[in-house]
Amino acid sequence: MLRLTWVQPEDLIGHEIRQAVLDGREPKAIAARWRAAGGPDAPAAGGASPTPASRYLRQLAEDLLDELADLPSALADDEPTDLGRIRASCPDWPEPGGSRATTPHALEAAWLGRAAGCLLGKPVEKLPLDAIRRLARSTGNWPLTTYFTARGVPEDLLRQHPWNRRSAATSLAENIDGMPEDDDLDYPLLNLVLLQRHGRSFTPTDLARTWLDELPAGRTFTAERIAYRNLLTGVEPPRTARHRNPFREWIGALIRADVHGWTNPGDPAAAAEQAHRDATLTHTANGVYAAMFAAAAIATAATGDHDVHACLRTGLTVVPPRSRLARAVREAVGLAHRHQDFDTVVDALHRAHGSTHHWVHAVPNTALLAAALTHADGDFTGSIRRAVSGGWDTDSNGATAGSLAGLLAGHPAALPDRWTAPLKNRLATSIGDFNGIGFDALAHLTHRETRRP
Repeated sequence: MLRLTWVQPEDLIGHEIRQAVLDGREPKAIAARWRAAGGPDAPAAGGASPTPASRYLRQLAEDLLDELADLPSALADDEPTDLGRIRASCPDWPEPGGSRATTPHALEAAWLGRAAGCLLGKPVEKLPLDAIRRLARSTGNWPLTTYFTARGVPEDLLRQHPWNRRSAATSLAENIDGMPEDDDLDYPLLNLVLLQRHGRSFTPTDLARTWLDELPAGRTFTAERIAYRNLLTGVEPPRTARHRNPFREWIGALIRADVHGWTNPGDPAAAAEQAHRDATLTHTANGVYAAMFAAAAIATAATGDHDVHACLRTGLTVVPPRSRLARAVREAVGLAHRHQDFDTVVDALHRAHGSTHHWVHAVPNTALLAAALTHADGDFTGSIRRAVSGGWDTDSNGATAGSLAGLLAGHPAALPDRWTAPLKNRLATSIGDFNGIGFDALAHLTHRETRRP
Protein backbone atom coordinates (compact mmCIF):
# COMPACT_ATOMS: atom_id res chain seq x y z
CA MET A 1 0.00 0.00 0.00
CA LEU A 2 1.32 3.44 -0.94
CA ARG A 3 1.17 5.87 1.97
CA LEU A 4 2.33 9.12 0.44
CA THR A 5 4.22 11.09 3.06
CA TRP A 6 3.67 14.70 4.17
CA VAL A 7 0.27 15.22 2.50
CA GLN A 8 -2.36 13.00 4.16
CA PRO A 9 -4.81 15.26 6.08
CA GLU A 10 -5.01 12.86 9.01
CA ASP A 11 -1.24 13.10 9.36
CA LEU A 12 -1.12 16.88 8.95
CA ILE A 13 -3.62 17.78 11.65
CA GLY A 14 -1.40 16.80 14.59
CA HIS A 15 1.46 18.87 13.19
CA GLU A 16 -0.88 21.84 12.67
CA ILE A 17 -2.10 21.65 16.26
CA ARG A 18 1.48 21.68 17.49
CA GLN A 19 2.37 24.57 15.17
CA ALA A 20 -0.66 26.53 16.40
CA VAL A 21 0.63 26.36 19.97
CA LEU A 22 4.05 27.59 18.84
CA ASP A 23 2.80 30.56 16.84
CA GLY A 24 0.40 31.94 19.41
CA ARG A 25 -2.95 30.45 18.43
CA GLU A 26 -5.27 28.55 20.80
CA PRO A 27 -6.05 25.10 19.35
CA LYS A 28 -7.31 23.28 22.48
CA ALA A 29 -10.96 23.05 21.44
CA ILE A 30 -10.11 21.85 17.94
CA ALA A 31 -7.58 19.37 19.30
CA ALA A 32 -10.22 17.98 21.67
CA ARG A 33 -12.64 17.44 18.77
CA TRP A 34 -9.95 15.56 16.85
CA ARG A 35 -9.12 13.32 19.81
CA ALA A 36 -12.78 12.69 20.60
CA ALA A 37 -13.30 11.46 17.04
CA GLY A 38 -10.43 9.01 17.46
CA GLY A 39 -7.92 11.03 15.45
CA PRO A 40 -4.28 9.90 15.81
CA ASP A 41 -1.26 11.95 16.80
CA ALA A 42 1.09 13.12 14.07
CA PRO A 43 3.69 10.51 13.04
CA ALA A 44 6.68 10.93 15.36
CA ALA A 45 9.48 10.52 12.82
CA GLY A 46 8.26 9.89 9.29
CA GLY A 47 5.72 11.65 7.16
CA ALA A 48 2.84 9.17 7.14
CA SER A 49 0.99 6.99 9.63
CA PRO A 50 1.06 3.26 8.82
CA THR A 51 -2.63 2.90 7.93
CA PRO A 52 -5.07 5.22 6.17
CA ALA A 53 -7.82 6.95 8.12
CA SER A 54 -11.49 6.44 7.48
CA ARG A 55 -13.23 8.72 5.02
CA TYR A 56 -14.94 10.43 7.95
CA LEU A 57 -11.69 11.10 9.80
CA ARG A 58 -10.02 12.38 6.64
CA GLN A 59 -12.86 14.83 5.96
CA LEU A 60 -12.80 15.96 9.59
CA ALA A 61 -9.05 16.55 9.37
CA GLU A 62 -9.49 18.73 6.30
CA ASP A 63 -12.21 20.78 8.00
CA LEU A 64 -10.16 21.20 11.18
CA LEU A 65 -7.08 22.25 9.22
CA ASP A 66 -9.11 25.09 7.74
CA GLU A 67 -10.52 26.06 11.15
CA LEU A 68 -7.04 26.12 12.65
CA ALA A 69 -5.83 28.41 9.86
CA ASP A 70 -8.54 30.94 10.80
CA LEU A 71 -7.47 31.19 14.46
CA PRO A 72 -5.87 34.55 15.34
CA SER A 73 -2.23 34.59 16.42
CA ALA A 74 -1.04 36.54 19.45
CA LEU A 75 2.42 36.75 17.83
CA ALA A 76 1.33 38.27 14.51
CA ASP A 77 2.71 41.75 15.26
CA ASP A 78 6.12 40.41 16.29
CA GLU A 79 6.41 37.83 13.50
CA PRO A 80 5.30 39.25 10.14
CA THR A 81 5.92 37.51 6.83
CA ASP A 82 5.52 40.56 4.57
CA LEU A 83 8.96 41.91 3.62
CA GLY A 84 8.04 45.53 4.25
CA ARG A 85 6.89 44.73 7.77
CA ILE A 86 9.97 42.58 8.39
CA ARG A 87 12.24 45.45 7.38
CA ALA A 88 10.28 47.92 9.50
CA SER A 89 10.74 45.68 12.55
CA CYS A 90 14.53 45.37 12.06
CA PRO A 91 16.26 48.53 13.39
CA ASP A 92 19.68 47.46 12.11
CA TRP A 93 18.64 46.31 8.63
CA PRO A 94 21.89 46.40 6.58
CA GLU A 95 22.53 49.14 4.08
CA PRO A 96 22.59 48.04 0.42
CA GLY A 97 26.05 46.76 -0.45
CA GLY A 98 28.24 47.77 -3.32
CA SER A 99 29.67 45.54 -6.02
CA ARG A 100 31.88 43.39 -3.80
CA ALA A 101 33.61 40.33 -5.19
CA THR A 102 34.10 36.70 -4.36
CA THR A 103 36.16 34.12 -6.22
CA PRO A 104 35.43 30.82 -7.98
CA HIS A 105 37.81 29.17 -5.50
CA ALA A 106 35.81 30.44 -2.52
CA LEU A 107 32.55 29.31 -4.12
CA GLU A 108 34.01 25.87 -4.86
CA ALA A 109 34.97 25.59 -1.20
CA ALA A 110 31.40 26.56 -0.28
CA TRP A 111 29.87 23.92 -2.58
CA LEU A 112 32.31 21.30 -1.30
CA GLY A 113 31.65 22.35 2.29
CA ARG A 114 27.91 22.09 1.78
CA ALA A 115 28.28 18.60 0.30
CA ALA A 116 30.69 17.33 2.97
CA GLY A 117 28.58 18.64 5.86
CA CYS A 118 25.45 17.13 4.35
CA LEU A 119 27.15 13.79 3.74
CA LEU A 120 28.44 13.65 7.31
CA GLY A 121 24.92 14.05 8.64
CA LYS A 122 23.05 11.78 6.24
CA PRO A 123 23.41 8.38 7.96
CA VAL A 124 22.21 9.68 11.34
CA GLU A 125 19.30 11.84 10.15
CA LYS A 126 16.17 11.17 12.28
CA LEU A 127 18.17 9.43 15.01
CA PRO A 128 17.91 10.71 18.61
CA LEU A 129 20.86 12.56 20.08
CA ASP A 130 21.90 9.70 22.36
CA ALA A 131 21.97 7.29 19.42
CA ILE A 132 24.25 9.58 17.40
CA ARG A 133 26.68 9.80 20.30
CA ARG A 134 26.64 6.06 20.99
CA LEU A 135 27.15 5.11 17.33
CA ALA A 136 30.10 7.48 16.93
CA ARG A 137 31.71 6.50 20.24
CA SER A 138 31.43 2.81 19.41
CA THR A 139 33.93 3.31 16.55
CA GLY A 140 36.17 5.83 18.34
CA ASN A 141 34.84 8.69 16.19
CA TRP A 142 33.77 11.08 18.97
CA PRO A 143 34.14 13.99 18.72
CA LEU A 144 33.52 13.43 15.02
CA THR A 145 36.71 13.57 13.01
CA THR A 146 35.58 11.76 9.86
CA TYR A 147 32.49 10.24 8.25
CA PHE A 148 30.40 7.69 10.16
CA THR A 149 31.18 4.01 9.64
CA ALA A 150 29.37 0.79 10.42
CA ARG A 151 32.68 -1.02 10.89
CA GLY A 152 33.08 -1.94 14.53
CA VAL A 153 29.58 -0.93 15.64
CA PRO A 154 28.09 -3.63 17.90
CA GLU A 155 25.21 -5.48 16.27
CA ASP A 156 22.86 -4.87 19.18
CA LEU A 157 23.44 -1.10 18.91
CA LEU A 158 22.68 -1.18 15.17
CA ARG A 159 19.49 -3.12 15.81
CA GLN A 160 18.45 -0.57 18.40
CA HIS A 161 19.45 2.46 16.30
CA PRO A 162 19.74 1.58 12.59
CA TRP A 163 21.25 4.07 10.20
CA ASN A 164 18.97 6.22 8.07
CA ARG A 165 17.54 3.68 5.63
CA ARG A 166 17.80 5.84 2.52
CA SER A 167 21.31 7.08 3.19
CA ALA A 168 23.41 4.29 4.68
CA ALA A 169 24.17 2.69 1.32
CA THR A 170 25.82 5.85 0.00
CA SER A 171 26.94 7.92 3.01
CA LEU A 172 28.81 5.65 5.41
CA ALA A 173 32.58 5.98 5.02
CA GLU A 174 32.97 2.55 3.46
CA ASN A 175 30.23 3.26 0.88
CA ILE A 176 30.94 6.83 -0.26
CA ASP A 177 31.60 7.11 -3.99
CA GLY A 178 31.06 10.75 -4.87
CA MET A 179 28.31 12.95 -3.43
CA PRO A 180 24.96 11.13 -3.53
CA GLU A 181 21.75 12.95 -4.32
CA ASP A 182 20.17 14.89 -1.48
CA ASP A 183 17.58 17.66 -1.32
CA ASP A 184 20.13 19.82 0.49
CA LEU A 185 22.09 19.92 -2.79
CA ASP A 186 19.12 19.70 -5.17
CA TYR A 187 17.67 23.01 -3.98
CA PRO A 188 20.87 25.02 -4.52
CA LEU A 189 20.97 23.57 -8.03
CA LEU A 190 17.36 24.61 -8.60
CA ASN A 191 18.13 28.12 -7.43
CA LEU A 192 21.09 28.25 -9.77
CA VAL A 193 18.72 27.32 -12.62
CA LEU A 194 16.29 29.96 -11.38
CA LEU A 195 18.93 32.70 -11.51
CA GLN A 196 20.18 31.58 -14.91
CA ARG A 197 16.66 31.84 -16.34
CA HIS A 198 15.22 34.83 -14.50
CA GLY A 199 18.09 36.73 -12.87
CA ARG A 200 18.01 38.42 -9.48
CA SER A 201 14.56 39.92 -10.07
CA PHE A 202 12.86 36.52 -10.12
CA THR A 203 9.39 36.28 -8.58
CA PRO A 204 7.84 33.49 -6.49
CA THR A 205 5.87 32.60 -9.62
CA ASP A 206 9.13 32.20 -11.57
CA LEU A 207 10.35 29.91 -8.80
CA ALA A 208 7.12 27.90 -8.91
CA ARG A 209 7.44 27.40 -12.66
CA THR A 210 11.06 26.31 -12.27
CA TRP A 211 10.03 23.73 -9.69
CA LEU A 212 7.25 22.35 -11.85
CA ASP A 213 9.64 22.13 -14.81
CA GLU A 214 12.70 20.73 -13.05
CA LEU A 215 11.88 19.25 -9.62
CA PRO A 216 10.44 15.72 -9.43
CA ALA A 217 7.55 15.66 -6.97
CA GLY A 218 9.04 12.66 -5.21
CA ARG A 219 12.13 14.71 -4.33
CA THR A 220 10.06 17.13 -2.24
CA PHE A 221 9.34 16.81 1.47
CA THR A 222 7.38 18.59 4.22
CA ALA A 223 6.55 22.21 3.30
CA GLU A 224 7.90 21.85 -0.22
CA ARG A 225 5.67 18.86 -0.94
CA ILE A 226 2.62 20.71 0.39
CA ALA A 227 3.41 23.78 -1.73
CA TYR A 228 4.00 21.59 -4.78
CA ARG A 229 0.63 19.93 -4.24
CA ASN A 230 -0.99 23.33 -3.77
CA LEU A 231 0.46 24.55 -7.07
CA LEU A 232 -0.95 21.51 -8.87
CA THR A 233 -4.41 22.23 -7.47
CA GLY A 234 -4.35 25.86 -8.61
CA VAL A 235 -3.30 27.59 -5.38
CA GLU A 236 -0.97 30.50 -6.18
CA PRO A 237 1.96 31.96 -4.20
CA PRO A 238 2.15 33.09 -1.45
CA ARG A 239 -0.98 31.18 -0.40
CA THR A 240 0.93 28.02 -1.35
CA ALA A 241 2.85 28.49 1.92
CA ARG A 242 -0.26 28.75 4.10
CA HIS A 243 -2.91 26.42 2.69
CA ARG A 244 -3.04 23.27 4.82
CA ASN A 245 0.70 23.52 5.38
CA PRO A 246 1.69 22.78 9.00
CA PHE A 247 5.37 22.66 7.99
CA ARG A 248 5.60 26.34 7.03
CA GLU A 249 8.05 27.08 9.86
CA TRP A 250 10.23 24.04 9.28
CA ILE A 251 13.74 24.03 7.82
CA GLY A 252 12.99 23.72 4.09
CA ALA A 253 13.48 27.37 3.13
CA LEU A 254 16.73 27.53 5.09
CA ILE A 255 18.28 24.75 3.02
CA ARG A 256 17.51 26.73 -0.16
CA ALA A 257 19.19 29.96 0.99
CA ASP A 258 22.88 29.47 0.21
CA VAL A 259 22.82 30.50 -3.45
CA HIS A 260 21.18 33.79 -2.52
CA GLY A 261 24.10 34.53 -0.21
CA TRP A 262 26.77 33.21 -2.58
CA THR A 263 25.54 35.42 -5.44
CA ASN A 264 25.28 38.63 -3.37
CA PRO A 265 28.78 38.91 -1.86
CA GLY A 266 28.97 41.84 0.51
CA ASP A 267 25.27 42.68 0.15
CA PRO A 268 23.39 40.88 2.94
CA ALA A 269 20.28 43.01 2.40
CA ALA A 270 19.97 41.90 -1.22
CA ALA A 271 20.66 38.30 -0.23
CA ALA A 272 17.96 38.40 2.45
CA GLU A 273 15.41 39.94 0.09
CA GLN A 274 16.18 37.31 -2.54
CA ALA A 275 15.83 34.56 0.07
CA HIS A 276 12.51 36.04 1.16
CA ARG A 277 11.09 35.78 -2.38
CA ASP A 278 12.22 32.16 -2.50
CA ALA A 279 11.02 31.22 0.99
CA THR A 280 7.50 32.64 0.76
CA LEU A 281 6.55 30.05 -1.83
CA THR A 282 6.59 27.48 0.98
CA HIS A 283 7.07 29.14 4.36
CA THR A 284 5.91 31.90 6.68
CA ALA A 285 7.33 33.84 9.63
CA ASN A 286 10.18 31.94 11.33
CA GLY A 287 10.56 29.55 8.42
CA VAL A 288 11.22 32.59 6.22
CA TYR A 289 13.49 34.28 8.78
CA ALA A 290 15.75 31.22 8.94
CA ALA A 291 16.38 31.49 5.20
CA MET A 292 16.98 35.24 5.40
CA PHE A 293 19.35 34.79 8.34
CA ALA A 294 21.42 32.21 6.48
CA ALA A 295 21.49 34.18 3.22
CA ALA A 296 22.63 37.38 4.92
CA ALA A 297 25.29 35.58 6.96
CA ILE A 298 26.61 33.78 3.86
CA ALA A 299 26.65 36.99 1.79
CA THR A 300 28.76 38.57 4.51
CA ALA A 301 31.14 35.59 4.52
CA ALA A 302 31.44 35.57 0.73
CA THR A 303 33.81 38.55 0.54
CA GLY A 304 36.35 36.99 2.88
CA ASP A 305 36.51 40.18 4.95
CA HIS A 306 34.65 39.06 8.09
CA ASP A 307 34.95 36.37 10.74
CA VAL A 308 32.14 33.97 11.53
CA HIS A 309 30.89 36.03 14.45
CA ALA A 310 30.42 39.12 12.29
CA CYS A 311 28.61 36.99 9.73
CA LEU A 312 26.16 35.68 12.33
CA ARG A 313 25.58 39.14 13.79
CA THR A 314 24.76 40.39 10.30
CA GLY A 315 22.40 37.49 9.79
CA LEU A 316 20.42 38.55 12.84
CA THR A 317 19.97 42.09 11.50
CA VAL A 318 17.42 40.82 8.96
CA VAL A 319 15.37 38.86 11.53
CA PRO A 320 12.60 40.57 13.54
CA PRO A 321 14.24 40.91 16.97
CA ARG A 322 11.16 39.86 18.98
CA SER A 323 10.61 36.72 16.92
CA ARG A 324 11.06 33.25 18.35
CA LEU A 325 13.90 32.58 15.92
CA ALA A 326 15.86 35.69 16.89
CA ARG A 327 15.52 34.86 20.59
CA ALA A 328 16.58 31.26 20.05
CA VAL A 329 19.64 32.23 17.99
CA ARG A 330 20.74 34.87 20.51
CA GLU A 331 20.41 32.36 23.36
CA ALA A 332 22.29 29.67 21.40
CA VAL A 333 25.17 32.01 20.56
CA GLY A 334 25.36 33.00 24.22
CA LEU A 335 25.53 29.36 25.27
CA ALA A 336 28.32 28.71 22.77
CA HIS A 337 30.35 31.60 24.17
CA ARG A 338 29.84 30.53 27.78
CA HIS A 339 30.60 26.80 27.59
CA GLN A 340 33.84 25.19 26.48
CA ASP A 341 32.24 21.75 26.07
CA PHE A 342 29.92 21.73 23.06
CA ASP A 343 27.96 18.74 24.36
CA THR A 344 26.87 20.99 27.22
CA VAL A 345 25.61 23.53 24.69
CA VAL A 346 23.73 20.85 22.77
CA ASP A 347 22.14 19.42 25.91
CA ALA A 348 20.90 22.89 26.88
CA LEU A 349 19.43 23.45 23.42
CA HIS A 350 17.62 20.11 23.52
CA ARG A 351 16.21 20.92 26.96
CA ALA A 352 14.99 24.27 25.66
CA HIS A 353 13.42 23.08 22.38
CA GLY A 354 13.25 19.29 22.19
CA SER A 355 9.89 18.76 23.88
CA THR A 356 8.07 21.53 22.03
CA HIS A 357 9.45 21.42 18.48
CA HIS A 358 9.59 18.78 15.77
CA TRP A 359 13.14 17.79 14.88
CA VAL A 360 12.82 19.54 11.48
CA HIS A 361 11.48 22.87 12.81
CA ALA A 362 13.52 25.93 11.82
CA VAL A 363 13.77 27.46 15.29
CA PRO A 364 15.82 24.78 17.10
CA ASN A 365 17.82 23.88 13.99
CA THR A 366 18.84 27.49 13.26
CA ALA A 367 19.77 27.91 16.91
CA LEU A 368 21.95 24.79 16.76
CA LEU A 369 23.53 25.96 13.51
CA ALA A 370 24.44 29.33 15.03
CA ALA A 371 25.82 27.68 18.16
CA ALA A 372 27.96 25.25 16.14
CA LEU A 373 29.46 27.99 13.96
CA THR A 374 30.09 30.20 16.98
CA HIS A 375 31.70 27.46 19.06
CA ALA A 376 33.94 26.34 16.18
CA ASP A 377 35.13 29.93 15.64
CA GLY A 378 35.06 29.47 11.85
CA ASP A 379 37.05 26.24 11.69
CA PHE A 380 35.68 24.01 8.95
CA THR A 381 35.95 20.60 10.63
CA GLY A 382 34.81 22.04 13.93
CA SER A 383 31.76 23.61 12.30
CA ILE A 384 30.39 20.58 10.48
CA ARG A 385 31.11 18.10 13.26
CA ARG A 386 29.39 20.30 15.84
CA ALA A 387 26.38 20.93 13.61
CA VAL A 388 25.92 17.21 12.96
CA SER A 389 26.72 16.03 16.47
CA GLY A 390 23.94 18.25 17.82
CA GLY A 391 21.23 16.05 16.32
CA TRP A 392 17.87 17.13 14.85
CA ASP A 393 18.13 17.72 11.08
CA THR A 394 21.71 16.54 10.89
CA ASP A 395 22.35 16.61 7.14
CA SER A 396 20.74 20.03 6.62
CA ASN A 397 22.58 21.63 9.53
CA GLY A 398 25.86 20.08 8.45
CA ALA A 399 25.29 21.37 4.91
CA THR A 400 24.69 25.00 5.88
CA ALA A 401 27.51 25.00 8.41
CA GLY A 402 29.85 23.55 5.78
CA SER A 403 28.79 26.14 3.22
CA LEU A 404 29.54 29.12 5.44
CA ALA A 405 32.71 27.64 6.91
CA GLY A 406 33.90 26.66 3.44
CA LEU A 407 33.43 30.23 2.24
CA LEU A 408 35.44 31.48 5.19
CA ALA A 409 38.19 28.99 4.36
CA GLY A 410 38.29 30.59 0.91
CA HIS A 411 39.81 27.78 -1.16
CA PRO A 412 39.20 24.04 -1.70
CA ALA A 413 42.78 23.32 -0.66
CA ALA A 414 42.00 24.78 2.76
CA LEU A 415 39.44 22.04 3.44
CA PRO A 416 40.83 18.82 4.93
CA ASP A 417 41.26 16.10 2.32
CA ARG A 418 39.47 13.53 4.47
CA TRP A 419 36.24 15.44 3.86
CA THR A 420 36.62 16.37 0.20
CA ALA A 421 38.48 13.43 -1.39
CA PRO A 422 35.56 10.95 -1.02
CA LEU A 423 33.34 13.40 -2.94
CA LYS A 424 35.47 12.74 -6.05
CA ASN A 425 34.38 16.10 -7.50
CA ARG A 426 31.09 14.48 -8.54
CA LEU A 427 27.52 15.27 -7.53
CA ALA A 428 24.53 13.02 -8.23
CA THR A 429 21.19 14.71 -8.77
CA SER A 430 17.93 14.43 -10.69
CA ILE A 431 17.86 18.18 -11.36
CA GLY A 432 18.23 19.24 -15.00
CA ASP A 433 21.50 18.34 -16.68
CA PHE A 434 23.57 18.56 -13.50
CA ASN A 435 23.90 14.86 -12.72
CA GLY A 436 27.59 14.01 -12.36
CA ILE A 437 28.74 17.63 -12.44
CA GLY A 438 31.91 18.64 -10.62
CA PHE A 439 32.00 21.16 -7.80
CA ASP A 440 34.58 23.19 -9.70
CA ALA A 441 32.14 23.56 -12.60
CA LEU A 442 29.35 24.53 -10.22
CA ALA A 443 31.59 27.18 -8.70
CA HIS A 444 32.19 28.79 -12.09
CA LEU A 445 28.47 28.74 -12.92
CA THR A 446 27.69 30.32 -9.56
CA HIS A 447 30.43 32.92 -9.97
CA ARG A 448 28.90 33.91 -13.30
CA GLU A 449 25.67 34.77 -11.47
CA THR A 450 27.54 37.02 -9.02
CA ARG A 451 28.59 39.15 -11.99
CA ARG A 452 25.19 39.38 -13.62
CA PRO A 453 23.71 42.92 -13.37
